[in-house]
Amino acid sequence: MTQFSFEFDPPKPTEPPATAPVAAPASLDLEQMARLLEQHADYRVLRRLVPCMDFGPHPGQPGAVQRVLVLDTETTGLSHPADKIIELALLLVQVDTSTGLPFGAVDVFEGFEDPGMPIPKVAQEVTGISDEMVKGQRLDDEQVAALVSKADLIVAHNAGFDRPFVEARFPCFVAKSWACSFMDIDWKAAGSGSSKLSALANDQSWFYDAHRAQMDCHALLQVLRQPVGPSATTGLSQLIAAAAQPSFKLRATGSPFESKDQLKARGYRWDADARVWYCTLASQTLLDAELDWLKAEVYGRRSARPDVEAMDSTIRYSTRPGHSVEMGL
Repeated sequence: MTQFSFEFDPPKPTEPPATAPVAAPASLDLEQMARLLEQHADYRVLRRLVPCMDFGPHPGQPGAVQRVLVLDTETTGLSHPADKIIELALLLVQVDTSTGLPFGAVDVFEGFEDPGMPIPKVAQEVTGISDEMVKGQRLDDEQVAALVSKADLIVAHNAGFDRPFVEARFPCFVAKSWACSFMDIDWKAAGSGSSKLSALANDQSWFYDAHRAQMDCHALLQVLRQPVGPSATTGLSQLIAAAAQPSFKLRATGSPFESKDQLKARGYRWDADARVWYCTLASQTLLDAELDWLKAEVYGRRSARPDVEAMDSTIRYSTRPGHSVEMGL
């Protein structure tokens, strides 16, 4: 027997609270439609990113300025000793250091380069760049050097990938300060679910055609000009501050094999050439805390001597070693 035997009305399923209807005018253009949808709790609108070529006048009282060069490469593969650049884009912009906001016109360079080898199919699929597009092309060394010479800081999203490629091709990058928008900003703490550039753009309600160098640069610049999470500081401010501080590369030499999952979960990366887990730490305080963690959680009673390199922003993310620091546990 059920309640239906007594002809009771069955309970109605719980429904979410109704959202107040939004009245739509008879005729709307696309932007009006988007704004109307944004008023409804069940919809989220993404707009195509429109590159900004001029950020307008200085945002406040004239003060200290840094010239930031945003960089992206497309390559034939992931190995900088074996693979080659096929596309390079550079955006040079002035940044007011008191606000972290860009201002003025953006200087742009973009070009293809023939790698002297067929572009692998997987690289063509990812980038959309074909052998025909790069055939006979060469990046202009003088134009690249002229822009780089004006820059106080080079920024890339995953500088550990881009820096070795451009330094091998253009010596003018070697002595410059670098910052990495992927590693030098704690996007997770800022509330982002992913550090991928496309995801960061989506968080700010933009989308764009990824994996072409200049558009990736414009997307990164737009992301970095916004405040990071609930803080009032922009991504550009955080990168300028990060570049001014020393950091440390810590290699967990001699770590037992069974600790690999712990190290990976902790954020360590595997260096296949050196066969060692490593991480990068942004201060002496963080280094000291990490050494304590290694001693307690990884090495235990084993005697160990982790390898530590002190690096400034002219070395960081390059393949060149930093200054060795003696550390024992």
